[in-house]
Amino acid sequence: MVYIKVLKEHFGRFEENDVWQWTLINDHGMKISVLNYGAIVTSIETKDKFGEFANISLGFSNLEDYLAYSPYFGATLGPVAGRITKGQFSLDGKKFQLTQNEGANHRHGGKLNFSKKLWDVSVEEKLDEVIMTFTYHMADGENGYPGNIDATMTYTLNNKNEWLIHYEAKTDKPTIYNPSNHIYFNLTGEAGTDVLAHQLWVSSEAFLPINNESLPTGAIAPTENTIFDLRAGREIAEITRSQDEQIKLVGSGLDHAFILKHENGRPDAVLFDRQSGRRVEMETEADSVLIYTANSLTGNFSIQNKPVPKYAGITMETQGLVDAINHEGFGNIILRPDQPFKSKTAFRFAVES
Repeated sequence: MVYIKVLKEHFGRFEENDVWQWTLINDHGMKISVLNYGAIVTSIETKDKFGEFANISLGFSNLEDYLAYSPYFGATLGPVAGRITKGQFSLDGKKFQLTQNEGANHRHGGKLNFSKKLWDVSVEEKLDEVIMTFTYHMADGENGYPGNIDATMTYTLNNKNEWLIHYEAKTDKPTIYNPSNHIYFNLTGEAGTDVLAHQLWVSSEAFLPINNESLPTGAIAPTENTIFDLRAGREIAEITRSQDEQIKLVGSGLDHAFILKHENGRPDAVLFDRQSGRRVEMETEADSVLIYTANSLTGNFSIQNKPVPKYAGITMETQGLVDAINHEGFGNIILRPDQPFKSKTAFRFAVES
């Protein structure tokens, strides 16, 4: 019998508090390293088709870089991921103003969002899995959100090479809630490289067009006969070369939400790198996945002493539709006292020869 190992080490200090990093290691040698600051995943190590292990996610090796830069590497987003127009919404006849941290708009939960908080952490070790539970109490009015929100999240690593995320929340007043994780995958395992040769499949027949502020226009557009049709898979390079105005609008790439079909027995999205043989399958209960191909990374910071280039990673941010509270037909992201929030996402890691 093999137990999953858990290592804990000091990572730094934040506002006179200790920041710790836990590393979970399963019996296949897969590793996931996580901080209590931002519930950030700093590293995911998996093997390639040659049996060599490497980190396949973008992350820093020290707390100072996480504090200095804001690419949201591996971070928890919330209480609402994505953008909210002018930081405003109405709920039950009342108008609310959230903090505006991207021009006039609200992004990823505000200036001091979940990614910049210290979470309480507990660890439960079992025979074939480790469960890390993160909790954070968000006070009524924080970043403009109504209601006291008790957020809970679990990260599980098991011996099936799965990383499972389970989000939960409850509130004492009606509010909005739509969290996600901003993990950037680069399956090459090589710092300073891009993901242009990666192939991406997404089980989606519709996506959300955006405007020049990366906010949804309110339309839901079919993917068929467009570059956004990823049901048969496309190489990332093909997408970035597209002359589609939506692709060009965000710096020649993706920064778009795809509405998921949730086909039984099939993953919602798959990312594959032929060179390494590494494959990631994603399955979620969320309505959509926001795919971002790191179009705006500029190389003004480094990982392992190598500048981070454009297209250095790709996100699969599972969530309700972006700015749903301000658009009819975008689904429900309202959290009420008698309706706790629950949502699960799974990332499954494999290798093909």
